[in-house]
Amino acid sequence: MRTGFLIIALTAAASASAFEPPTAPPAVAGVRTIDAEKLIELAQRPPDLLMIDSRIAGNRKHGYIEGSISLPDVATDCDSLARTIPALDTQALFYCNGIKCGRSAKAVTVARDCGYQALYWFRGGFEEWKEKGYPFLRD
Repeated sequence: MRTGFLIIALTAAASASAFEPPTAPPAVAGVRTIDAEKLIELAQRPPDLLMIDSRIAGNRKHGYIEGSISLPDVATDCDSLARTIPALDTQALFYCNGIKCGRSAKAVTVARDCGYQALYWFRGGFEEWKEKGYPFLRD
């Protein structure tokens, strides 16, 4: 009887953690992690910064940062990046929903592995952007 209770308790604990959203890593090697204020600073100075929204269309319909380009992580590969980012030294920033979303970390890692060199990752993503009251668009 006691063994049965232990098995049920362990199963419940494992199930609960299975439903917790993953946390994005604290950093991505070879990529500069920035916050919303740094994004604003980068966007206001030349050369132009390309912003890649790595979320799926269902998330983007709830809002996105003006000027960002939709390229979901599931469609991000060297070919799609070459069509989106003109040169390997173009400044490119990747974001998704925030620290509970790993899509932009995955996409910026692909970009790094494809040879892109001026990469930024907005780890706080759209959630940080909204929480700080910065403007955004909706389709």
